[in-house]
Amino acid sequence: MHIISHTKIIEAQKDNPDCSIALDQWYRLTKRSNWTNFSEVKSCFPATDKVGDKFIFDIAGWDW
Repeated sequence: MHIISHTKIIEAQKDNPDCSIALDQWYRLTKRSNWTNFSEVKSCFPATDKVGDKFIFDIAGWDW
């Protein structure tokens, strides 16, 4: 998984402190994952959608 910008995650944590822990957990898990297909992503994060070649994650009730 290629995370486009860790800076954006840090900014989101500052703007949404109630989601800070969830974003941190998502970042750490995603960074070390080596998914090979969408079903593997969905098994880890069931509320994930795929739009083109991008993934939309629902983290702590927010779509990121």
